[in-house]
Amino acid sequence: MPVPSEPRPTIGYVVSTWPRLSQTFVLNEILALEKRGLPVRIFSTKDPDGEPVHAKLAKVRAPVTYLSFRRRVRAILLANVRIARRRPGAYARTLLLALRLGRAGVLWRLLQAGYLADLLRRDAVAHLHAHFATGPALVAMLAHELVGIPYSFTAHARDIYVDTPPRLLRAEMEQARAVITVSEYNRRYLLSRISPDSDGKVSCIPCGLDLAEFTFHSPRASHPGPALILAVARLVEKKGLGDLILAADLLRGRGHAFRVEIIGDGPLRRVLEARVTERDLKDWVTLRGPQPHEVVCAAYERASIFVLPSVVAGDGDRDGLPVVLLEAMASGLPVVSTSAVGIRELIDPDRDGLIVPPNDAPALASALERLLVDPQLRDCLARAGRAKIEERFSIDRSADRLLAVWDPPPRGAAL
Repeated sequence: MPVPSEPRPTIGYVVSTWPRLSQTFVLNEILALEKRGLPVRIFSTKDPDGEPVHAKLAKVRAPVTYLSFRRRVRAILLANVRIARRRPGAYARTLLLALRLGRAGVLWRLLQAGYLADLLRRDAVAHLHAHFATGPALVAMLAHELVGIPYSFTAHARDIYVDTPPRLLRAEMEQARAVITVSEYNRRYLLSRISPDSDGKVSCIPCGLDLAEFTFHSPRASHPGPALILAVARLVEKKGLGDLILAADLLRGRGHAFRVEIIGDGPLRRVLEARVTERDLKDWVTLRGPQPHEVVCAAYERASIFVLPSVVAGDGDRDGLPVVLLEAMASGLPVVSTSAVGIRELIDPDRDGLIVPPNDAPALASALERLLVDPQLRDCLARAGRAKIEERFSIDRSADRLLAVWDPPPRGAAL
């Protein structure tokens, strides 16, 4: 008789909000793990807020449990009572750790972790993996302290540069089995500023793409009307979209025919709309608001150029390695971005994209102008960009590297 195969360990994903339109990288990662036969459970620290969702969400088999307090206060409190009774020493030590961390709201995270720990006590989850060093990684760390289950987390951008105090980030890194981040720039920052002794556990694994989602044609078909310059980004300072509007004004003054579309939403929407109005650019620049991923992919197909003029914001916020640049390159779009942060790890200037200094609207306008007037350059950069994405940034490659970091596969913990 054939020997039955050993069941694969279940991975628990701790995320901030499930589903989240801007976090397709988490969705892709979970689908890639399920494709490899790993059972996954999703734990979301917040309830969804009603924004559009990705069509691929229907393919996810993982059950979702929400840890937020909305409609769950009694269940969360009772779960913490059960964990405190069963593991009084561990609960007391974890409470003291939370108090030492001294961050506003950390006790709420402890209650969420107690709820999660109670769920894990009954479910065969062998390992927790959190996305973002903020609430998700903190909840995973505190659950680890309560019941001993190992955890890892992926750090991205704002979560490590602005939102997580160094003391808390250091604690999360020290207790984690592995720490993953999306760029070497981030990895060097974590090691030099936070925890130099953690070199062996900090890995750079860029977010991967499902390349089947992005149609590539070379050369790209010409669409009627002016060339479309596309940006997809949250409307926040670090995306540098104010520089794009200034660059559009310069290009208009030079007599070029083009349109700019900005897809995304955020706190600067009214500021950017006012800037478009002030410069009388309404016929050239359109802010389309947030859109489902399918609409974004269709926009990649219509566009002639993709631009993301990233900067380091005044509060220190910055990009890690923007997924939209990967998506644009996978779609066969020539890209223009800046030398800020880890973007130079993706774009080799004048080979598979154009790079300009951050906060430099005239340089940005000149780079866009080069592409507007030179279809051959656009095609050359686009082909090289797609080749790089296929070679280095597929979701299959990223998922295999993630599993290698977890090797040997987690087998569970005594709860």
